[in-house]
Amino acid sequence: MDAGPTVLAGLKDAGERSDDIDFILLSHLHGDHFGGIPFFILDAQFSKRLEPLVIAGPPSIQNRVREAMEVFFPGSSQVRQRFPIEFIELPAEAAVTVGNSRVTAFPVVHSCGAPAYALRVEFRGRIVTYSGDTEWTETLIAASAHVDLFICEAYFFRKKTKFHLDYETLAKQRSNLTCKRLVVTHMSDDMLARTDLDVERAVDGLIVPL
Repeated sequence: MDAGPTVLAGLKDAGERSDDIDFILLSHLHGDHFGGIPFFILDAQFSKRLEPLVIAGPPSIQNRVREAMEVFFPGSSQVRQRFPIEFIELPAEAAVTVGNSRVTAFPVVHSCGAPAYALRVEFRGRIVTYSGDTEWTETLIAASAHVDLFICEAYFFRKKTKFHLDYETLAKQRSNLTCKRLVVTHMSDDMLARTDLDVERAVDGLIVPL
């Protein structure tokens, strides 16, 4: 879920190959959440990938990815890949089959030139919800209802900022969330500096058994 500019380096650090990724799900179309896809596609081409790749996300996803490819590597969007790429535009609040998962996109409050989503993913008998970027919205309650894991943004500790969620607000809503497990991510230095919070925090390379 999401593929920021460092996703390829992160995969390599973890000993994973881009060939092992069947599909990519995007919550919204800001560079820190989808800017790694041009590098991912280029690496897959150079490594002679043959298996199909599915990229699913908000409306206009194909155009935005192709435009990003042209910015980083002029002419690359016109190169015929050795492997097929399928783009899927996720509708709001309707379950869609993507690979071997079922994905439901819930609209959230974030401005990026296209709809922004929280993603609810059903995969191998488990359900994970990812908030993407958003300020607090009641939609998060429905999107994360009874899931095994809710990965949620907590950008600042207390500071309120448009289009982003702070930990204090999330903590006040915790009793309304029925997720089995909550892990916060997308943290600023303000949040990263706090080591006494009663919540699990994402770190690079974290593995969460479900």
